[in-house]
Amino acid sequence: MIISGLSGNEIYCLAQKGLVPGNIVVGNSVQSLGFFGGISRSFQTLSGGEITNLTQLITEGRHAAIGRMEKEAQDKSAHGVTGVMSDLKNLSGMQEFIAVGSAVGGIQQSGALFTTACTGQDLYCQMDAGYEPRHFVMGNIAYALGAGRGIMGALRGFAGGEVVEFSQMYNHTRHLALERLEREALERGANAVVDIHTKILPIGVGAREMLMVGTASFNPVLGKGPRPVTSELTGEELWNLTQLGYQPLRLLLGTSVYSLGISRGIGAFFSGLSRGEVDSVTRLIYDARNNCLGHIHEEATSIGADAVIGVKVYIHEIGSSFVEVMAIGTAIKKNSGVRTQAEQLIPQAIIRDRDTFIDATFQQAGKDLERK
Repeated sequence: MIISGLSGNEIYCLAQKGLVPGNIVVGNSVQSLGFFGGISRSFQTLSGGEITNLTQLITEGRHAAIGRMEKEAQDKSAHGVTGVMSDLKNLSGMQEFIAVGSAVGGIQQSGALFTTACTGQDLYCQMDAGYEPRHFVMGNIAYALGAGRGIMGALRGFAGGEVVEFSQMYNHTRHLALERLEREALERGANAVVDIHTKILPIGVGAREMLMVGTASFNPVLGKGPRPVTSELTGEELWNLTQLGYQPLRLLLGTSVYSLGISRGIGAFFSGLSRGEVDSVTRLIYDARNNCLGHIHEEATSIGADAVIGVKVYIHEIGSSFVEVMAIGTAIKKNSGVRTQAEQLIPQAIIRDRDTFIDATFQQAGKDLERK
C-alpha cells in the first residue's frame, strides 16, 4: 500500500521513464533567530540590502528540512523525490521549515537519489529532452530597503524618474539569489537548472525573502561551463524548443524603480480629478518598462542569445509614489546537438491537474473579522 501525492496523469508520464509511485515523504526543522540575531537584523534593516543572519537562518532551515526529507526517502528505498516543496511557517516567534515531496522508485534501481521540484508531467518532458535530474536546488536572499537608502531615494525622487539606489538594490538582490542557485547546481555536478520558480515572500516588518527553486540537471550535449544553463520554461516548452533545435542559455532579470516625483505627483493629482489620460504617469511607466526591457536586451546580447522568450513584465507600487517594474525571461540559442527522445509529446504531459477540493471558509472568516 502506498500513499502518494502524485496524480493519475503524473503516474502515467513517469511510467514512460520507468518510474513508479512511492509514498509521500516529509522533512522539517524549527529554527529561532534568537535575541541577539533580532537586534542585528534590526540594524541591518536600517542600513538596507541583505539581512545576512536572516538569510543564513532561512537557508539552514530550508536545507535541514530537505535533508531530512531525503533521508526518509532513502529509508523507503526510493529512486527519487518529485514535486518537492519548501515552505516556511511562523510558530510563536519561531520558524518551521517544511519540505514535502512524493517518492518514486525505479523499475531498475540505479544511481543516487534525485530530488526535483517538478511535477510528474514536467519531469517527463525534461528527461525526454535530455535533462537528467540531479537535485532540488535553491537560491535565496533576505533583504530590506533600508532607511538610509530610503532617504537618499526620497531625495532623488523629488525630481521624478528612475531612482538609481532602489534599482541597484533590487537588481542586486534578484541576481544574488540566482547566483546562489547556480552555485548549488555546480556543487551537484549539474550543468543546467530547469523549471525555475521565483517567489518574493514577506518576512516580518520591512523584510522580504526572494526565493528561487529549480531542478539541477545534467545534459551531456550542453558541456561544462563556468555557469550552468538556467531556465524558467515549463516542461512542455523546454521539450518543444528542444524538438526545434534550441537550448536555453540563461534566466534573465531586469528591474527598474521609478518615482513619480513631487512636481509630477501634483500634476497627476490635478489631472486625475478630471476624466481622461494622466499623461505624466503614462510616460513614467512607459519609460520604466523600456528601461527594464533594455536591461534584458543588453544581457542577452552579451551572452550571444538568439532570442529571449517567455518574457513577463510585472509592475507594482512601492509606497505611495514609487513603482517597481521587473522583467523576467529565458534567453535561448540554436544548438543542432539537442534533440528529444520521442517524436511526439504525449498528451498526458500537457494536462494540468485540477484542484478538486476548495475550502473558502478561512477566507470568509477573514472577511467577517474585518467587518467587526
